[in-house]
Amino acid sequence: MSERHACRLFHQPRGTQRYQLQRRVDEDALTQAIVALASEYGRYGYRRITALLRAAGWQVGKDRVERIWRREGLKVPARQKPRGRLWLNDGSCVRLRPERVNHVWSYDFVSVRTYDGRTARLLNLIDEYSRECLLIRAERRWSSARVIEALADVMLVKGVPEHIRSDNGPEFVARDLRKWLAGIHTRTMYIEPGSPWENGYCESFNSKLQDEFLKGEIFYSMKELRVLAGRWQHHYNTVRPHSSLGYRPPAPSTVLTKASQGYGKVESTKRFPLSHTPDCGYGQLSTPETALH
Repeated sequence: MSERHACRLFHQPRGTQRYQLQRRVDEDALTQAIVALASEYGRYGYRRITALLRAAGWQVGKDRVERIWRREGLKVPARQKPRGRLWLNDGSCVRLRPERVNHVWSYDFVSVRTYDGRTARLLNLIDEYSRECLLIRAERRWSSARVIEALADVMLVKGVPEHIRSDNGPEFVARDLRKWLAGIHTRTMYIEPGSPWENGYCESFNSKLQDEFLKGEIFYSMKELRVLAGRWQHHYNTVRPHSSLGYRPPAPSTVLTKASQGYGKVESTKRFPLSHTPDCGYGQLSTPETALH
């Protein structure tokens, strides 16, 4: 049977039958870049990888990245079931929604163990509107005085918030802390006991911190924990794409100048002049053959 007759029987255009895939010249370099980023950020999906590629200079869409992602057998994170917000009978939301920067801050503790088996606690502070992580500080023991000191250090740089949200932990409900916050005109908002979902922004941040950082590291000392936590905080604020911000980092302006890169400069020097950038990080475009080596 001829090709013409077979295509006529199956109602298939002959052009489709004879089509041959044309591989793009940058396909190998882009594939290597995607695999490198997926290896570096194992908990990121193809959408965040696409955002990182665009920030690195690639002119690529998420559909092409998804095609390569699936072809290479990379992990696609499972979709989460959508959950509705909490609403009162009068139609008002249980929690105060942030409307501007420094409107609502929230903070919470996350526990982690160092290599010797001892427990350390990380105080996480975020701005609910901008999603910026304002503080990650690790200590063996926390008191209300240390919490006040940590908050004061941040407020000297970022300003004083109008509200601050937390659970009912002993450090947060301490009389000295509440008196100090009242003195600077910051209103405290305590969630209902046993209702961590009312502090959703901070709980979401805590889960990302655990999933992308704490569960993948072994901390041999408090100094190492503090250094790595500071490095991850900088990466979260300046590099990591945030889905609720249109896959942009919470504080991208802090990476516009070399002088303000901080931990990011160390990271970029070591990791990012790799093949996940079109010019391999050296200022001139490379051929696919060069990128593969």
